[in-house]
Amino acid sequence: MKKLLFLPLLSILFSACAQPRTAVTLPDGFVVNAALARTPEETAQGLMFVKHLPENEGMLFIFEQNKPQVFWMKNTLIDLDIVFLDENQQVTSVSAEVPHSYTYTPDDQVALAFGQGQYVLELASKTAAKHGVKEGAVLKFKL
Repeated sequence: MKKLLFLPLLSILFSACAQPRTAVTLPDGFVVNAALARTPEETAQGLMFVKHLPENEGMLFIFEQNKPQVFWMKNTLIDLDIVFLDENQQVTSVSAEVPHSYTYTPDDQVALAFGQGQYVLELASKTAAKHGVKEGAVLKFKL
């Protein structure tokens, strides 16, 4: 029985390690190593079940066009800064210190973050303010 539970976990860990990454340079020059979420499956998974996110790591979500986005914190165990960026990598808005949820948190009590963007960067809570990420700032990354 233990082997059956271990194999799916090993598969999840392997796929997370293999996920492509990019360097995102924040306005003050600080660099975040961001995993890329490019597919609907990667986008849906996001940072769910992550228990610790160092300040220099994050996740960059890539969408086909600049449009309204909604991020739901279901099963996201850490507080996040959620940064919405347009097609020119300019910040359109920042949802700072979005509260985490637990696996048992009722759906109607899970935090939401709304913004406009083609890209969305999730950072450890308080990282955006610390490094000058605010509306109008430009971040730099290559896909």
